[in-house]
Amino acid sequence: ESRGLGDVYKSQGAPRLRRCKKEGIAMAELLKGAPVARALTEELAARCAALRERGVVPTLAIVRVGEREDDLSYERGALKRCEKVGIEARRVLLPAGVSQDELLTAIEDINADSAVHGCLMFRPLPAGLDENAVAAALDPAKDVDSMTPASLLTTLSGRGEGFAPCTAEAVLALLDHYGVELDGAKVAVVGRSLVIGRPVAAMLTARNATVTTCHTHTRDLAAECCAA
Repeated sequence: ESRGLGDVYKSQGAPRLRRCKKEGIAMAELLKGAPVARALTEELAARCAALRERGVVPTLAIVRVGEREDDLSYERGALKRCEKVGIEARRVLLPAGVSQDELLTAIEDINADSAVHGCLMFRPLPAGLDENAVAAALDPAKDVDSMTPASLLTTLSGRGEGFAPCTAEAVLALLDHYGVELDGAKVAVVGRSLVIGRPVAAMLTARNATVTTCHTHTRDLAAECCAA
């Protein structure tokens, strides 16, 4: 039976971590995100102001299909963050019953609009819509949420257009903010999903870290973490 990483930790992690502490191995340090978010907000606000002075209005298209409550909540947060740093947000609101062709047309319009610099589409899409086809249709240069195959390829290979997943980017931003030296560092990444685990591992490797990817079949998760 497959176990979650939390179960792996409960079964083998706590005793091993206590042993790490006993043997004098450095324990984890909590890297708080709030100071990093404040610093990034200030940096982005300055960059957006500089673009506006050059006549460029940074613009994000937000595509929402239907009215799921979690999408609405995410949208409110995104709009607030855009306003705070000076990004213009354009909402593209489509009914839950939108057809595949209508959604693809909306994506094509965003691709063709030179005034739109990025696109954020809320997922998962309603049943009946082919999310993979929609992802493939989006211009990777505007794919700020790393949903296109080209963005994933760029993240894993370091070549091409597109952006890394935002959570993976956040991990690197945290480490950089706190001055963590990655060159030559031994790093354990817990998880191997295409959303965060594998992208983080690839991005750390590109920064010359020595990376071990752990997952639910890792035999001694705590030992791998202690060795990092």
